[in-house]
Amino acid sequence: MALLPRRFLCFVLAQHFIAATACQEADYGWMIRHYCLQQFQRSMDGIGQRLWCDWDETVGTYGELTNCTALIAERLDCYWPNRLVDEFFVAVHKQYFRNCSPSGRALHDPPNGVLCPFIVLPVLVTLLMTALVVWRSKRSEGIV
Repeated sequence: MALLPRRFLCFVLAQHFIAATACQEADYGWMIRHYCLQQFQRSMDGIGQRLWCDWDETVGTYGELTNCTALIAERLDCYWPNRLVDEFFVAVHKQYFRNCSPSGRALHDPPNGVLCPFIVLPVLVTLLMTALVVWRSKRSEGIV
């Protein structure tokens, strides 16, 4: 019977210890928004919206944002990555990188001077080959 109170005491002490040293998610969320995100926003504003999808321009700033969230997590004894970090980066991507292609380059149609030959040339070759086949087949009818 003495074993049961001893286990209960260990359980209560363990819960108290865990609660005292656990990550404070509210503080962590506030700190990454007010320290990391503000610094990231200033850097991205400096880069300019036209270059947000250029990975060569944003990789340094994005790396600093990642390191900032990891350092704050370490200082607050939080696991990294965690649910808050995932939600934070999803929000950052929705705001800054929603129009970017997965390769990092904005996709767009080529100029008409390049596009038109790639459309017109196959159409003309198809028509020419069809006309040649019809002409050849009519010419060979009388030779039988």
